[in-house]
Amino acid sequence: MLSSLGLALPPEKLAPALVHSSYANEIGGESNERLEFLGDAVLDLAVAEILFRECPDRDEGELSRIRSVAVSEPVLAQVAQDLGLERYIRVGAGAAEAKVQKRPSVLADALEAILGVVFLELGYPAARELTRRLLGEKLRQLAQEQPKDYKSLLQELGLRRYRELPQYRLLEAEGPEHEKVFTVEVSLGGKRTVGRGRNKKEAEQAAAKRLYLSLEEEFLED
Repeated sequence: MLSSLGLALPPEKLAPALVHSSYANEIGGESNERLEFLGDAVLDLAVAEILFRECPDRDEGELSRIRSVAVSEPVLAQVAQDLGLERYIRVGAGAAEAKVQKRPSVLADALEAILGVVFLELGYPAARELTRRLLGEKLRQLAQEQPKDYKSLLQELGLRRYRELPQYRLLEAEGPEHEKVFTVEVSLGGKRTVGRGRNKKEAEQAAAKRLYLSLEEEFLED
């Protein structure tokens, strides 16, 4: 696994990224949680830069959608599984019996922790290139998908994250008939925002875009 990453790092440098909290609590020392925190931020930046440079035709909403899928737990866990990472993650005795090292969250966290180590030891360019090697194919697949409108994106996000659909409400339509401006409010997940447009459909799209981007940014910061 370590050799397949193609890194100019000895195994002992990557070892801290593979220490689960159960092992640290049982044996002593530090878990990989701090490295995972750092690696998570490095991963977000690396994916954002790759997408920015390689998808010049996509707006910020589409880029946010692609990034959120690419850095999601299921995708990272699958990459870690393909690398055979579970064989190298050190867990406590009880956790080993429960096969904690096979859990998607543990696999994803270990992968992010490895990126944290690479960033610290080799710098951001090396971390970005490792990200490209690990996620490049997935990013290309996602980038080739047809762009979706923001109402569709917000609807998918609502069903996936909140198990509910966005609710739209026309607040006002003002101005002379030939220059009317529509204001629409959209709410989802306890959040709401408004959008304006020359017709109701345009206003709904504007509102959906603002709320979608806001919720995606909030999710990535958690």
